[in-house]
Amino acid sequence: MSTLRCDHCLLPFPERDAIREIIEEQEKVFCCHGCRGIYNLIHAEGLDRFYEKRHWEEAGISRRLFEREIDIKPFTASVRDVTGSDDEGGQPLNEMDIVIDGIRCASCVWLNERILSRTAGVAYARVNYATHKARIRWDPAVTGLDKLLRRIASIGYTPKPYSETEQFRAQKSESRDLLVRFGTAAFLSSQLMVYSIALYAGYFQGIDPKVQLILELIAMLLTIPVIFYSGMPFIRSTITGLKSFRFNMDSLITMGAGSAFIYSIYQIFTGGKVYFDTAAMIISLILLGRYIESTAKGRASGAIQRLTELTPSEATKISDGDSGYLREAVPVASLKPGDSVEVLPGERIPLDGTVIEGESEVDESLLTGESRPIPKQAGSAVIGGSINLYGRIIFRITRTGKETVLSQIIQAVEDAQTRRPRIQRVADRVVGVFVPAILVITLATVLFHILKGGSLSSALMAGVSVLVIACPCSLGLATPLAVLVFTTMASSKGVLIRGGEVIENVSRISKVVFDKTGTITLGKPVLKELLVFGEGMKRDDLLVVAASLERLSGHSIGHAITEAAGNAPLLEVEGFRAVPGRGIEGTVQGERIFIGNRGHMEEKGVPLPSEGITRDLEGEGNTVVFMGREGEAQAAFVIADVIREEASEATGELKGMGISLSMASGDNRTTTQTMASLAGIDESVAEASPVMKRELIRSLQEKGQRVMMVGDGINDAPALTEASVGVAMGRGTDIAMESADAVLVRSDLTILPSFIRMAGRTYRIIKQNIFWAFFYNVVAIPLAVSGLLHPIIAAAAMASSSLFVVLNSLRIRRVG
Repeated sequence: MSTLRCDHCLLPFPERDAIREIIEEQEKVFCCHGCRGIYNLIHAEGLDRFYEKRHWEEAGISRRLFEREIDIKPFTASVRDVTGSDDEGGQPLNEMDIVIDGIRCASCVWLNERILSRTAGVAYARVNYATHKARIRWDPAVTGLDKLLRRIASIGYTPKPYSETEQFRAQKSESRDLLVRFGTAAFLSSQLMVYSIALYAGYFQGIDPKVQLILELIAMLLTIPVIFYSGMPFIRSTITGLKSFRFNMDSLITMGAGSAFIYSIYQIFTGGKVYFDTAAMIISLILLGRYIESTAKGRASGAIQRLTELTPSEATKISDGDSGYLREAVPVASLKPGDSVEVLPGERIPLDGTVIEGESEVDESLLTGESRPIPKQAGSAVIGGSINLYGRIIFRITRTGKETVLSQIIQAVEDAQTRRPRIQRVADRVVGVFVPAILVITLATVLFHILKGGSLSSALMAGVSVLVIACPCSLGLATPLAVLVFTTMASSKGVLIRGGEVIENVSRISKVVFDKTGTITLGKPVLKELLVFGEGMKRDDLLVVAASLERLSGHSIGHAITEAAGNAPLLEVEGFRAVPGRGIEGTVQGERIFIGNRGHMEEKGVPLPSEGITRDLEGEGNTVVFMGREGEAQAAFVIADVIREEASEATGELKGMGISLSMASGDNRTTTQTMASLAGIDESVAEASPVMKRELIRSLQEKGQRVMMVGDGINDAPALTEASVGVAMGRGTDIAMESADAVLVRSDLTILPSFIRMAGRTYRIIKQNIFWAFFYNVVAIPLAVSGLLHPIIAAAAMASSSLFVVLNSLRIRRVG
C-alpha cells in the first residue's frame, strides 16, 4: 500500500487514511483532522510563508493540544502587571514568560511570533530561538491568558510554564552532554593514536599493503563515532547555517574535520597517507574547549542559580478566627498582596512584605551582600528569600511574583547578560565577515600550494589548518563570558546592573555627583542631640516625657524623638492638642507640657535661655525643637538628617581612585555645604531642582567629564537618566530605580568604589580578550597558509586561545 506525506507535519501515513482538501485549486493531503485544522488556520492568517521557510530535521509535530482545553493554573503565577509605553497608550498590560515546546527551526519562531502578534490585544510577542522562551505582552481587557495559550496550541506547539530553574537544568544538561561527547571522542582518539603511530611508522619504514589497509580501516571505524556523534553539534549547526546562507564558527570546525576525514577515505583507495587522527583530534580538542567554557559559565551563574531556589514552595498563611489566628499551609504562588504570613525561626521568608508582629533577626546576605543579621520588628521591611534566624514574626505581603526584590535581581542580571557593550558589537561585525573571508583564504591556500608544485595532500592539509586555526571561538567568547562573570559577581556584592554596556561606561567614570537626602544622608530625621536647660532634670526622663507626647503627633520630627526613646515605657497623656506649624501640648503626670518652635514657646510663656548655641545649631541646617512648662524651659531637641556612617569612607576611596566628587541638593546652601563637608565632598550645588540637577550633569558631560549620578528620589530620575551612569539606592523610589543603570540593593555607599574597580577590571579584561583573539589570528593564519602548522597543532592552538579567554575572564572574580 502506498504512503503519502502530510502537507503540514511531513509525517508519512497510509494513503487510505488521507484527509484531502482543495485549497486555492491545489489538493492538500493531511494525516489527521488536527493537521488539516492547523494548516487552514495558518493559511487563513496569511502565514503560508512558514511552509516555505521551515527546515525540520525530522517529521512530526505536537498536535495533541489541538482539540483539548489547556489548564492555565500553572501559568497564572508568571503573569505580571506592566504599564504600556506611550505608543501603547499607557494602558495597563499583562506580561508573561513561557516556554514553547516543539520549535524545530527559525521558521517555527517566526510562525509563533506572527500568530501571537495577529491576536487582538497582543502588544508584544518575541520568541528566543536558543531557549524557546517567549515573552508576551497583552491587554487583559481585550484578550485573556487562555486564548493566548490556545492560539499557540492551535498551530501545533505546546506552551509550558517558564522557570529559571528549568533554564539552569538545561545549562547542566548541556555541560553533561558535552562531557559525554568529549569523553567519547577522547577515548576513541587515544585508541586511534595507537594505529596512527603504526601507520606513520609504516609510511617511513615500509609496511605490508594488507596490514596497512587493515590499520587504515580500523582507524576509519574509530573516527566515524567521533565525527558523527561527538561532532554532531558542529555538523548540525553548520547545516542550519547553510540553509539560511549563513556561515558561523562551527562551519570552520565541520569543514576542517570533515575535509580531513573525507580526504583520508579517498587516500585509502589511492594508496596515499590518511589523516583520520587529524579529524578526530580537531573534534576532541575543540570539545574540550567547549566543555571548559560551559562549566565556566555554570560556575559564573552559580550565584543566580542559588537565588532562584531561595523562595519556598509553601508558606503559612494567617487569618483571623473566633479564638485567635487560623494557620493554613498554602502554595506561595497563591499568596497576594495584603495576605499575612507567619515565619518561624529557621524558615525562609517567602515574599516581600512588612512585619506586623514579632521581633527577630534576618539573614539577607545572599540578596544584599550584607553579612551581619538585620534586626526586624513591627514596621520593618522583609525580603523574600531571606532567612528568619531567631524569633517568630508575622508580616503582611506587599509584593509578589516578578515585583519582588528577588525576582528583580534575577531579571536584572538576565537582562544585563543579554545586552552587550559597544566593543562587543564591533567584534560581532568582524565575525560576520571573518568566516567568509577565511573560506576564501582557505581556497586560495590550497590553490597556492598546488600551483607551486606541492602535493595535493600537503595542499589540503594546509587548507585544513587554515580552517581550524581561524575558528574565531575566542573572539565570540571575549565579551559574553566576561559580562556573565561580572554581572553575577556584582549581584553577589549587592549591585544590579541593567546592561552589559554599563561596564564600559562605569570604567570611564571621572566624576561622581551625589544627591544629598537619602543618598549621602539617611533620608529621615533623627535625634542628633538633647540639650538640658533645667537643673536637676535627667536627660532620660525628659526624653520619655517628650516621646509620650510626640507619639500622638504623627509628625516626622516627633517620630525621631519617639524612636530615640527606644523601648522605654511611655507615660499617659491627657488633653493632647496639636497646633499646626507651631507645636504640641498635653498634660503629663499633672503638668502641662509644651513642645514646639520658638513662636510656640513665646505664646505659651516659656522663656528660652541664651539663644547663641541653638541659633548656631540651626545655622548648621539642624531643626531645633524646644520643650518646657509654663515659666520654665526644660530642653531643646536637635533634629537632623545625619550623613551615613560609611559616606566619608566611600568618598575617600573614590578620591583615592582619582575621581572628583560633587553633591547636588534641593536644600539650602548652609545645610548642603555642611553635609558635603562632613561627607568629604569638596563641591556642592544647593537649592537645585530636578531640572537643575539634570542641567548640571549635562554641562559637566559637555565639558568632557564622564559622570556617574547617585540618587534615590523621584526628583533624581532626570539626572540619573542624563548621566553616563545612573546609580539608584536600593531603598529609593521605583521611578529612580527604573531610571538608573545600576541599583545598590543594599544602601551602602562603600559598594560604589568596589563596583567601579570591578567594572574597570572587567573592561580591561574584555579588551585583553579581544586583542588576544585578533592577535592570535593575525599570527597564526599566515603560519597555516605557509603550511608550517599541522591541523592537529592548529586545533590545539585554537582550543588554547579559547581557554585563555575563559581563564582570563574568570580573573574578574578576584576583585574586592
